[in-house]
Amino acid sequence: MPPPPAKWKGKCDFNLTTKCNNKIIGARYFNSFDDSPIDDDGHGTHTASTAAGNFVRGANVFGNAKGTAVGIAPLAHLAIYKVCSASCSESDILAAMDAAIDDGVDILSLSLGGFANNFYDDSIALGAYSAMEKGILVSCSAGNAGPSNFSLSNEAPWILTVGASTIDRKIRATAVLGNNQTFDGESTFQPMDFPPTLLPLVYAGMLNTSDRNIQFCTAASLNRTDIRGKIVVCEIGFTTRTAKGRAVKAAGGAAMILVNPASYANLTLSESHVLPATHVSYADGLKIKAYINSTSTPTATIVFKGTIIGDDRAPVVAAFSSRGPNYVSRGILKPDIIGPGVNILAAWPVSVENNTNTNATFNIISGTSMSCPHLSGVAALLKSSHPDWSPAAIKSAIMTTADIVNLAQNPIEDERFLPANVFATGSGHVNPSRANNPGLIYDIQPEDYIPYLCGLNYTDREVSSILQRKVNCSAESRIPEAQLNYPSFALTFSALQPTVQTYTRTVTNVGEPNSSYDVEIVPPPGIDVVVKPSKLDFLAVNQKLQYQVTFSRLNSTTNIGVVQGYLKWNSSRRSVRCPLAVILQ
Repeated sequence: MPPPPAKWKGKCDFNLTTKCNNKIIGARYFNSFDDSPIDDDGHGTHTASTAAGNFVRGANVFGNAKGTAVGIAPLAHLAIYKVCSASCSESDILAAMDAAIDDGVDILSLSLGGFANNFYDDSIALGAYSAMEKGILVSCSAGNAGPSNFSLSNEAPWILTVGASTIDRKIRATAVLGNNQTFDGESTFQPMDFPPTLLPLVYAGMLNTSDRNIQFCTAASLNRTDIRGKIVVCEIGFTTRTAKGRAVKAAGGAAMILVNPASYANLTLSESHVLPATHVSYADGLKIKAYINSTSTPTATIVFKGTIIGDDRAPVVAAFSSRGPNYVSRGILKPDIIGPGVNILAAWPVSVENNTNTNATFNIISGTSMSCPHLSGVAALLKSSHPDWSPAAIKSAIMTTADIVNLAQNPIEDERFLPANVFATGSGHVNPSRANNPGLIYDIQPEDYIPYLCGLNYTDREVSSILQRKVNCSAESRIPEAQLNYPSFALTFSALQPTVQTYTRTVTNVGEPNSSYDVEIVPPPGIDVVVKPSKLDFLAVNQKLQYQVTFSRLNSTTNIGVVQGYLKWNSSRRSVRCPLAVILQ
């Protein structure tokens, strides 16, 4: 590890028995309920180690997913700012962001968020703007409120908004029914001594039809039932998945099968359950419940198959990953990017809740909290490789080089195994290697946001609160949201919008001198897209060129909904891609 940078001004607020080191060079706390930055929950340790953890051989959880664990940027230093305890107050978050800026961080990674709000009323947006002005990229979770539309957090264009996807690893636990049907699911707890013999199988929702919560396997509901020695089918919802397992075990259940609601479709999560368990898809859950209803003596067992690598359907957008459109600024496509956020192994400081192992130092958990630090680590690598790049340049490099196909080279899918739309994927799935050499970037300087913010019809006072200085919008130019030099396009055509919309973009050559790029357009269905010029010839590195895009709604179009396409600039060595998202009303 290199020493901390000379610019570093941070400190450690540990007690006398705990000190920082050359990895963790800062640790502070801002929550009034805490008197230490020590993580007593696990979430912060998991996310920090994902972004910048050192190499650790033999990492595993209960012997599963075994291998060498390492963060995305293992040579990066970490500064920890604890803002959450029982809750996360906006004032604490903003105070921590201000402190991090003053301390001299290069990247801010925030695995948290709240409801969408106007940027002048959004503490994270306010803190992120100040960070961006100082050259600090802010990476944030998109939120875990998917798959509903308009469910995003952290929607400001100066934030890198990160959705979550699956990886190609499964920790397989297969439900085997008495009629020989099998259904693959997942569980991190894989007991070696669970008997292969069939056990009685019950659906919790049929144990007491007068109890509206019993299908969710709440502790209060199961206490009044006889499930001793049985495998219990539980619906996801109302309580956490591991809490359901605790309730089943406390009531004497032998094992548990978790089944998805329709909205979660095919997403399965591997978790550290306290009893033998598996988590299966919605469709498989329906089949299991149909089997229970088909016989007077339903039986089942669970077969644990361990770690399986090579799911070429990955990455799949996680069902929980929040979706656009952008509620606050419809002309900015969000999320920006997706990255690994399902069943992620990383460091864990407290006991993993399982009766067979109380000393685990790793855990497997899921959420956009997990995908965010993946992208934060990528941003740190890019900042190290290109120290002169602005936060917008780093964002652009990540977004324009993203993958739009899975490991099988098919379009990335959502939780239904249907092609995912851009309000789920943003620009696509991060490709760190390509992001390091993007060819062209879409740069945005802090002053470029002023006409954008004034164009949102914010008052002078509201814009001034974001910029932390006086702004008079009547003296500033105003631009439509989609005119911001963003590496994607989001438009709406309705009775209130013109049938022709034209926007410009400026690209900067960060590849080689004497580079030529030709445009490639895949227009959204029902939309005509014209780009002028159709060829960009760069003579020098850092040269800027501008192009214009005209979108026209075709008269024959009767579509209503979301249509999408892309615009790509291709050279002999690179492709620089921008998604096109159009809402037709």
